[in-house]
Amino acid sequence: MKAVFLALTLAATGILATTAGADGLPVVSVEVGATGVTTLGADARYVALAVPRGTLVARVQSNGGRVLRSRFVLGRLTIPAVAYDGSASGLSADGRTLVLVQPRWSFPQVKTAFAVLDAKRLRVQRRIDLRGDFSFDALSPSGSLLYLIQYVAPDDPTRYVVRVYDLKAGRLLPGPVVDPREPDEKMRGFPATRATSPDGRWAYTLYDGAGSHPFVHALDTIAREAVCIDLHGLAGRTDLFDFRLRVGADSNTLTVQAPQGPAAVVDTRTFQVHEPAS
Repeated sequence: MKAVFLALTLAATGILATTAGADGLPVVSVEVGATGVTTLGADARYVALAVPRGTLVARVQSNGGRVLRSRFVLGRLTIPAVAYDGSASGLSADGRTLVLVQPRWSFPQVKTAFAVLDAKRLRVQRRIDLRGDFSFDALSPSGSLLYLIQYVAPDDPTRYVVRVYDLKAGRLLPGPVVDPREPDEKMRGFPATRATSPDGRWAYTLYDGAGSHPFVHALDTIAREAVCIDLHGLAGRTDLFDFRLRVGADSNTLTVQAPQGPAAVVDTRTFQVHEPAS
């Protein structure tokens, strides 16, 4: 009990270092369980800490670090990271649903496990065990649709498709989520960074393109559709994993931010790419 209390105290104050292991990304190098996840305007964040025989999940007050609620969950689970910059996800925009993923220890993995929690009470509502190699991608704003990355080549972690798990029906829906303009386009790349629209509907992920040109994968978590936004002007950039994505205050623009300044601006209504203003 003392160890659990100490872990919560360190997590609440931001002192706890990241733990060994990783989340569902295809290499074991990103862990965000201790830093946690929150949503826009929320007054708390959620953390998941490894303890003997399981995981301690806690809701921590953002201002001051007070532990508001905690619960022991059987089995090793963690907050999902969705990009290599440590972007965290797993909490629905309405603040009611929290999804945790079993840490990855190898690639490929034969099966993947998730736990769906009531974010208010931190009670496990559902456990999901899938055959195959998956990682968490996004949640719809109401928490009814869970989006997953499925790795489809055991010798190539850059090849993937996006799948949907219907949490109300309790099943993986058939077929991948695709860009209706290019339904046969093959998806490849590593996720560099992530941004989400303020209402939680759109998840924007910058991918390196795995040797081809970078692109932003714009996922509509309500309509179950995606748009691939090609960034041909960024081909050959070696600092792509230092980039960030920024959604404008009106949600109508997405800025691809390089370390030296804006590298591209996307109109999120038309998905047209523009040169940034000088």
